[in-house]
Amino acid sequence: MAVIPKRTKYRRPHRLRYDGVAKGNTKVNFGEYGLMAMEGAWITQQQIEAARVAMTRYMKRGGKVWINIFPHLSLTKIPLETRMGKGKGQPEVWVAVVKKGKVMFEIAGVDEAIAREALRLAMHKLPIKCKFVTKESGEASEK
Repeated sequence: MAVIPKRTKYRRPHRLRYDGVAKGNTKVNFGEYGLMAMEGAWITQQQIEAARVAMTRYMKRGGKVWINIFPHLSLTKIPLETRMGKGKGQPEVWVAVVKKGKVMFEIAGVDEAIAREALRLAMHKLPIKCKFVTKESGEASEK
């Protein structure tokens, strides 16, 4: 299932930076447990979907999952062996800009052991270091 914005006509944005610290969504807001990014990166729609599938399969479709990132940014590519000029290329992949400290996924409705393992499986689908956080503390264990 491809997750892209509804309106993409004429959208060829500049590439956004992912260094620095996240301004919003740095605490667990909706669920009880969360997965926090420990470094910045572009997370593709395929990686988000793979993490979601890994979590929901482990939880046997119990509990609730919130995905707090969305791939708004399109990365474009010009075909190989094309001459210079002729404008910017076509959107190739859609990514979410994730900065350090952002809570990307949240889980509720399951006990902590299941949530910890589900989020650990999701971590392995993502290209960055993450850590498991809870609603009360905001801090816990790293990957």
